[in-house]
Amino acid sequence: MANPNIKAVLWDFGGVLTTSPFDAFSAYEIEKGLPAGAIRKLNATNSDDNAWARFERGQATVEEFATLFEKEARVAGFELDAVELISGLTGELRPSMVEALRRCHTRLKTGLLTNNFNVADDSRSGDGYGAVLELFDAVVQSSVSGCRKPDPRFYKIACETLDIEPDQAVFLDDLGVNLKPARQMGMTTIKVVDPDVAIAELEKVVGFPLT
Repeated sequence: MANPNIKAVLWDFGGVLTTSPFDAFSAYEIEKGLPAGAIRKLNATNSDDNAWARFERGQATVEEFATLFEKEARVAGFELDAVELISGLTGELRPSMVEALRRCHTRLKTGLLTNNFNVADDSRSGDGYGAVLELFDAVVQSSVSGCRKPDPRFYKIACETLDIEPDQAVFLDDLGVNLKPARQMGMTTIKVVDPDVAIAELEKVVGFPLT
C-alpha cells in the first residue's frame, strides 16, 4: 500500500543505479590471484578510520590513499595496486533503475546519497552518468560533506537539503549497514539485491508505476 507521507526518494549510486562495485572487487581479485573477498574484508577492518573511509570523506589525496591502502593490504598479507583498483570501479548503469528514478523525479523530490571519492580525471559523462545526475534535486557526496554512510549526519544533510523530515523519505541502498541508521531515523528503506524486486517494492511505497 502506498505511503501518502512520502515526499522524496533517496538513492545510493553504486550497487543501486549501477552494478555493484563489489563486482569490480571480485574481478580484480580473480585477475590478481587474491583471496576471494579480500578487498571487502580489508575495507571492513577499522571501517570508520581506514584508508578507504578517509578517502571517501575527502581526508586523503589519491596518493595518500594509495600509500595507506597498499600498506593495509600488506599487513593483511597481500599486495595490490590501489590506483589500478579504483580506476576499475565505474559500474554499468541499470536502465530499469534509471527509468524508475526518472519517474520518481517527475512526482517527488529525489536525492543521491553516495559514498564516493575525488579523482582528478574521473569524468563519467561519457557513460551517461551526467544525464542521470540531472535527475536529482540534491546530491550528497561523502567526499564533499566530510562524513559518509552510515554516519547519521549524512542522512540529516540530505533531509535538510531537500527540506523534508526523515519519515517523508524512502531510501534505497544495497548495504544493510547503510539502511539501518536511515530506518532508525524514520525513513522507509529498501535493500537492493535484485533490482526488479526493489523497483516493485518502491512502486508499492510511492503508489505509481515505475516501469
